[in-house]
Amino acid sequence: MPENYIYAEELFKIYKTDELEVVALRGLDLQVAKGEMMAIVGASGSGKSTFLNILAGLDTPSAGQITVGKRDLLRMKDEDLVDYRRREVGFIWQQTGRNLIPYLTALQNIEAPMILEGVKRRIAKARAQELLTAVGLSDKARRRPNELSGGEQQRVAIGVALANQPPLLLADEPTGELDSATADEVFRVLREINRSTQVTVVIVTHDREITSRVDRVVAMRDGKASTELVRDAESSDVNELAVVDRSGRLQIPREYLDEANIQRRARIDLTDGKVTIKGE
Repeated sequence: MPENYIYAEELFKIYKTDELEVVALRGLDLQVAKGEMMAIVGASGSGKSTFLNILAGLDTPSAGQITVGKRDLLRMKDEDLVDYRRREVGFIWQQTGRNLIPYLTALQNIEAPMILEGVKRRIAKARAQELLTAVGLSDKARRRPNELSGGEQQRVAIGVALANQPPLLLADEPTGELDSATADEVFRVLREINRSTQVTVVIVTHDREITSRVDRVVAMRDGKASTELVRDAESSDVNELAVVDRSGRLQIPREYLDEANIQRRARIDLTDGKVTIKGE
């Protein structure tokens, strides 16, 4: 089994105001293998974007355990979080305008993160050209963002996110503003880079059709992982699995609750490795 690169256990995030307390994550358990390309899906308010922001070092959890590689995100100091964001995480926003500097060319946008890290301009330019080739835009190096299509902007954004060779690439609805054909192209580029560099990729999306594009899909509901969709590497069949957390608690998908007519209590039968749940 590949080693876990991301490990979350009993992860909580609570937002407090003067009059309100919102629990965005409610004891989330989730592991991501090194080099895996996976997606997290769920309705608005399910906690998926909160978890992505924690992984990005943009937010801090309230309790639990969360490690990325050797970094303990719950206990890092502010200066360590800044270093983590700069060196170990690449981030792609849904809004293309947030990913790119409008007055720089595609090549210059990719060079910028490296130059800020002190990389010599000659080396930064060479790597930026390599990344533009990797995302299929070597002929658009001198174009500014307003001269590129939405899909081309997102492909340049992938290059920007990978400029400093981070081991983790996060994407927040990266194709939310794109048509299906353009989205397929963006996901193809992400998959090729994932396979060629072994960068770990975590995508947050509302699109459940993403199952065919990634290794695994985790569905979140009410701040927890509820089910996993895992694609068999040989047959390409997709299996839906219920998630049991570290305490043995089982999240049953809403549609199964309705189908089994489970209101408050249920009888669980464990026979020959199979679980049967009936409402009472």
